[in-house]
Amino acid sequence: MEPDYATLIDAETWAFIAQTARYYPADAITQSVAEQRAVYDRMCRAFWRGYPAGVTARDADLAGVPVRRYVAGAGRGPARLVYLHGGGFVVGGLDSHDDICAEFCAGTGFEVISADYRLSPDHFHPAAYNDALAVTRAVLAEGGPVLVGGDSAGATLAASVALTLGRALHGHVLIYAGLGADMTAGSYVTHAAAPMLTTQDALFYSQIRAAPGQQLAREATAQPLAARDYSGLSPVFAVSAECDPCCDDAAIWVDRVRAAGGRGVWVKEPGLVHGYLRARATSRRAAASFERIIAAMSRLGHGAAP
Repeated sequence: MEPDYATLIDAETWAFIAQTARYYPADAITQSVAEQRAVYDRMCRAFWRGYPAGVTARDADLAGVPVRRYVAGAGRGPARLVYLHGGGFVVGGLDSHDDICAEFCAGTGFEVISADYRLSPDHFHPAAYNDALAVTRAVLAEGGPVLVGGDSAGATLAASVALTLGRALHGHVLIYAGLGADMTAGSYVTHAAAPMLTTQDALFYSQIRAAPGQQLAREATAQPLAARDYSGLSPVFAVSAECDPCCDDAAIWVDRVRAAGGRGVWVKEPGLVHGYLRARATSRRAAASFERIIAAMSRLGHGAAP
């Protein structure tokens, strides 16, 4: 039975969905890549909120990858967060999640390093993964506790990096992640026609990373749930939107981490939709989730349980 989104989703979230649609149409995946990037950039700018007081940022190069480094006050804080933006591996960059990263910095007191990884289809897998891993390794080499996190496609990359680096990280944070779960079952069926992201959209974005003839389904660097061994991972905090085809992915991930002896917490946010971080200023549900994410980042950065 199709979910009753009129009941599940509250008025504030519907208003966010409508505002998003004014800039980013539901049929965006039918547009050219250049058009998708242009409309996504306009949408992100429309939602941009500026920086909290005391947060500054500078652009730099790290391991050959453009990055933006955010600090609160005079120092880098007790830990650092490498953040990987969402956008289906196709759109987004240093500007798309600029204010979100600034608020993560203000909320945690950590330095946040946003990575401008290479996008598809200009660059096929493993380009984005290689960039994310290189930046995270460079930040680790600077010393001190390091987390990796991301939303949507960025969360996919964060999980793959977490698999590679294990306990070298203090933790990883996954926000409405698509990790390679079965797209013919579970939330991909229940929420196949969800607002903001459909199963058809998720399939498009999961395939666009592959070069002609390249098979990614069994590569954990592309589809983290293809991994066979989840032991030795850093603690994880994973959050899903209820009204999202990807909802189950994070739950499966946390279950596997915990079954392998690791620490993990999964939270399903009732009535929220894919991309809800941009609703944090207008939706009480999104604002509460944003605060939960910041609190979890803070705990992980200080070596506490997620």
